[in-house]
Amino acid sequence: MSTSSGLNPEHDLASIPMAQGGLSRLAIARLNGAGIPVEPLLNRAGLTPELIADPQARLSVPSQITLLDQAAIALKDDFLGFTLARDFDPREIGLLYYVMASSATLGDGLKRVARYSKITNEALVFGYQEGNRLTLSLSYSGVARHSDRQQIEFCMFGALRICRLLTGQNIVPQHLSFSHHRSAAIPEMTRFVGTKVKFGADSDEFALNVEARELPLVHADSYLNDLLMKYCETALAGRRADMSELRTRVENAISSVLPHGRVLVEDVARNLGMSERTLARKLSDEGLNFTEILQHLRRSLAVRYLDDRKLHVSKIAWLLGFRDVSAFTHAFKRWTGKTPSQMRTAAV
Repeated sequence: MSTSSGLNPEHDLASIPMAQGGLSRLAIARLNGAGIPVEPLLNRAGLTPELIADPQARLSVPSQITLLDQAAIALKDDFLGFTLARDFDPREIGLLYYVMASSATLGDGLKRVARYSKITNEALVFGYQEGNRLTLSLSYSGVARHSDRQQIEFCMFGALRICRLLTGQNIVPQHLSFSHHRSAAIPEMTRFVGTKVKFGADSDEFALNVEARELPLVHADSYLNDLLMKYCETALAGRRADMSELRTRVENAISSVLPHGRVLVEDVARNLGMSERTLARKLSDEGLNFTEILQHLRRSLAVRYLDDRKLHVSKIAWLLGFRDVSAFTHAFKRWTGKTPSQMRTAAV
């Protein structure tokens, strides 16, 4: 059996990043508490009640992202990732939480998160950097960044909350930003962080005063930490290595430059560390081409942005790299058979 991309279906399946599914189970608990039937939402995400009921079962990250989107709609909570991060018990993260909590300082704990995050979720790539400030960043491997809002918001706000719990201090970041777009942060979000939350930024990250790295953790235990790190190293060795796919890498590179105007293939290739010719050849080997990826990404983002009725169509056109609204309208009608305003009206 062949696929449209010319890839082996078993290879495609093996390349899907997996997660422990704790976040999905938190969302399911919230749905159950609200008396909302869960099975239809699981079906839409390609999951089953049996899979959710098994705490040892791992879920595909794309399925988790879809489930969170469906849960947010059903709960009428467009900021579900944030509200779950604000309320959950961090111990539910398991091994990753405990190896961080038993570390001596906040800097040590965050370094552990950066190294071992793939144990919990194979798509998450935490970055830890020290300089004039301490920065914790987050990116995706094997999953298109533009497909998600809820999971990444949970991770970022959850990480900040854990930093506060483990130090016993109300740490306020210098900044906290997301690369996806929202019309605005809700007031609860700003109050929680203690400073403005920026959307549509170049990266997903928060930065702390560099002195925060030396903050002692309230549950520090060097013996326990050494033991847990051995477990983490064993678990990390058992995870599949690099599962990033070329298409998602290209999409993620395009997403970061779309609002800046014309997207050039040579710029994207340079961002990916290869020549334009090499990128074209690699895409061709997978039955892909750059223009089709760009147009598909623009269409997907357009539909997502139109769901946010506070985003004016002119702002959406700019976010997608169109020179004016008429160019966006023409392209959107070519993609969907409807104008942006017709799409919004149909969704009411």
